Amino acid sequence: MAIKKEKDTGTLILELVDKLHEERKIAKDVIFKGISSAIQVAAERHFQVEEGVFVSIDEATGHIVAKYGDQELDPITLGRIAAQSAKQMIIQKIREAESDTVFTEFTGKKYELLVGTVTRVDAGTAIVSLGKSEALLPRSEQIPGETHHVGERVKAIIMEVRKQGNRVKIVLSRAHPEFVKALFEEEIPEIDERIIDIRAVAREAGYRSKVAVTSIDMKVDAVGACVGVRGSRIKNVIEELNGERIDIVRWNDALQVLIPNALQPAQISDVFTYPKLGRAIVLVTDDQLSLAIGRRGQNVRLASKLVGWDIEIMTHDELAEALERAERWFGQLPHASPELTNALIEEGFLSYNDITMTDDEGLAEFTGLTQEAADEVVMYAEEYADVMERSVEEERRQAELAAKEARLQEQADADAQARAEEEAQAAAEVGLTEGALNPDATGEVGVTDEAVEVAAGAESGEIDAAAEPDVVAEASTSGEVTDRSADAPSDADKPAE
Repeated sequence: MAIKKEKDTGTLILELVDKLHEERKIAKDVIFKGISSAIQVAAERHFQVEEGVFVSIDEATGHIVAKYGDQELDPITLGRIAAQSAKQMIIQKIREAESDTVFTEFTGKKYELLVGTVTRVDAGTAIVSLGKSEALLPRSEQIPGETHHVGERVKAIIMEVRKQGNRVKIVLSRAHPEFVKALFEEEIPEIDERIIDIRAVAREAGYRSKVAVTSIDMKVDAVGACVGVRGSRIKNVIEELNGERIDIVRWNDALQVLIPNALQPAQISDVFTYPKLGRAIVLVTDDQLSLAIGRRGQNVRLASKLVGWDIEIMTHDELAEALERAERWFGQLPHASPELTNALIEEGFLSYNDITMTDDEGLAEFTGLTQEAADEVVMYAEEYADVMERSVEEERRQAELAAKEARLQEQADADAQARAEEEAQAAAEVGLTEGALNPDATGEVGVTDEAVEVAAGAESGEIDAAAEPDVVAEASTSGEVTDRSADAPSDADKPAE
């Protein structure tokens, strides 16, 4: 009977392990280790010892061997309390194993596009079901302006996977730049087939994104393939992003080409790159300045993220002013000389803050200063950087005030000119009206003095208006007025009634 009981127990153990493995995707060796640990803890509590208990399970038969020293133990004899403790331990181990499985599975899917169903919404955070696991889509990782509802299917990428005790917290995102990249990979087969490569993505969720692409196959136009026929491919991506604007940029390893591409649609005059500062100064004409910067600096900000360099947009006049200012301030540095000023400007240094961004060793390397002299220059720049910045801000403020006053003066001059033109127009109209009432030598149509006298006489009673009913002032092309009363038939000429 004992052998049959052990066989039954072994069979039950094997069935339990198979079921947990299939349903919860937990490795069998992990389950066996969990059961062994649970029996060991239960035996130690039963014998009130902290060590010395050995437990093993034959994974082929499910047979359990438990020993305390030389004494072999029957797990069934451990008692109900020990059995309950073993059960709790098994459940805990299974949960830990399940948590490890989920953690490993979703960690390997970071930035992968998934589709889930919203099960509930709590204070703006959407709880999304991903099959047997749940994930969070926080408000901060949603596209600004969008709302989610229970039962809605949403696309998102896995942004973060972390453990919290025995639970795994999966955080989704629709606002991350990788979400745009994942949508491109889903919508454009050439990207998934590695014919087209996405080199960089810069994004301000809900407003605008820039995607830099390049073609591995020279026969394929990367930009055209991403746009699709009549914009069909990019249209689907934009719809998923709730109308977010997307700029597709042609990637180029040369910054002189890539930066103008990234700043489109603005037209760029010239690009100067300074590797020591990781800065690029881009020159534009006055009419392209606002277009290059973009609304609230968005265009240049996204372009900087895309290329990985700080981009500063300047007009030719602004660059000239910056260079003049740099020469003036660099002339105040310790060990100042024309050679030091030129060396700094050639490397893109335009302010004391730029000097503080490098160390004295690097400064000494390209300026030819000694280590001690370079250290003095850096210390001086750190001390007076704020002074220089305030001076620059004051100059900028004064320039803005002068520009504002100039605009106001231009507007006032324009308003005065408009008023003068209106007054001239009104005067001309008055002149035309007076000319219509008083003909001049030009022969314009008017009313003669005789007609005025007749009208005045009729008003005073000297002329009987009833007796002269048909007196009419008729103007000819020569400006004369003829009295047609002579042509009117008299009472005697009228036929008798």
